[in-house]
Amino acid sequence: EHIGRMRKDGGGLICTTLTYDIAEKLGLKYLVDIFRMTGLDIFRYLYPNDIPYDEKSAFSITINHRKTFTGIPDRDRALTISEFSKLIGKASNADEYSIRLEFGKNFRSPGHVHLLIASRDLLKGRRGHTELSTTLMLMAGLIPSATIVEMLGDDGYSLPYKKAKDYAMEHNYPFIEGNQIVEWWENWSE
Repeated sequence: EHIGRMRKDGGGLICTTLTYDIAEKLGLKYLVDIFRMTGLDIFRYLYPNDIPYDEKSAFSITINHRKTFTGIPDRDRALTISEFSKLIGKASNADEYSIRLEFGKNFRSPGHVHLLIASRDLLKGRRGHTELSTTLMLMAGLIPSATIVEMLGDDGYSLPYKKAKDYAMEHNYPFIEGNQIVEWWENWSE
């Protein structure tokens, strides 16, 4: 039900975040680094050195849980996300070898859930949606992974601030701004 709502009401890519440390433990890298490591000329030409909003993309690989069929239906993506979250919950206390084996045993790539790796220093390194949502999970004492979607308006562009706020009020969701998360994090991490 949650993935369906994100797909219908959000409209952007549905992505799942993880911390840099857990990504390292799982052997995951940023997609731009994976492309560079292939040595293929095409990825040199496609290098994203002109991203207007940031200097580095948080994108990593895409995954599906092995128990999914195509991986795209809401139910398939929900299974992938929930099982990936469980894996992340185990990662801190697991050794690299066994957690990577478990990752490979339960997931395949490419898939339909986009993984986003937060900056190594979270909000000290970058203050994008990936870092903000992952930080919120950490401060709440939850598994440090959030599933996020950018809300789009009928015109196909990002949903305007007021409309996002109205949506939150209408659905009885808290409306939290990035600067609030940064302020809470600065107090929390002292």
